[in-house]
Amino acid sequence: MREIQAQAITQVVRKLCMQANYHLSPDLKDRILASRAQEPWKPAQEILDRIIENYQIAEKKEVAICQDTGMACVFVELGQEVHIIGDLRQAIDEGVRQGYADGCLRKSVVADPLRRVNTQDNTPAMVYYDMVPGDSFKITVAPKGFGSENMSQLKMLKPSDGVEGVKEFVLKAVEEAGPNPCPPIVVGVGIGGTFDKVAYLAKKALLRPVDQPNPDPFYQEMESELLEKINRLGIGPQGFGGKTTALAVNIETLPTHIAGLPVAVNINCHVTRHQTEVL
Repeated sequence: MREIQAQAITQVVRKLCMQANYHLSPDLKDRILASRAQEPWKPAQEILDRIIENYQIAEKKEVAICQDTGMACVFVELGQEVHIIGDLRQAIDEGVRQGYADGCLRKSVVADPLRRVNTQDNTPAMVYYDMVPGDSFKITVAPKGFGSENMSQLKMLKPSDGVEGVKEFVLKAVEEAGPNPCPPIVVGVGIGGTFDKVAYLAKKALLRPVDQPNPDPFYQEMESELLEKINRLGIGPQGFGGKTTALAVNIETLPTHIAGLPVAVNINCHVTRHQTEVL
């Protein structure tokens, strides 16, 4: 049995909160640069140039890429042979508290959804746990801004709606989102599971690098088709038109019930932030 001190987890979460908000991942930077090279519409070119300039400044000066530094979504893969010495949940929240304070990151969390009093430290984090074999501990911090989060949709389709029903729903969700999620976007799609699980799938899909398609050729083809159709919508960077509405479509799936076809769409802006460390 491997032991990990809760304090070590706090320090890692603190660091990841800042890194995720300061540094865009290489796969996203490459995709934005490639999109800029292929974008024929001048207003869209100018917006993409400003996006590139912005993430370069953020990286150089270690300041937030976006003023909405997000709600801290923390994905934990906990090995079955790992024993945490201390309170894991408390350790994660303390890491978020320190990271957002020390990193000069905006605190955006309210303690109650209706009474709206800010917690002043961006806690609690939204934590997702996954038990895995072995003695590893993998943690990913993915700050989620709500300009894009608010554009999410979920629908319980009928099995008879099939593949075309899924595609139609995804395209409809993106079209209705329009410029609100600060495109170019990354589209996370969950298919299967249950009402609650499919939303988690869509969010988890956003963690996959945009240069890594679904390993299943069937879903890989669907990702490519949806990306092409989304970029034909003409929404473009920040809604100013052009062919760069989305940078990627990532699909994740789970088995489901014979009577159901749950589908969820979780949209992220071009600042699709996530940083991972293995302890």
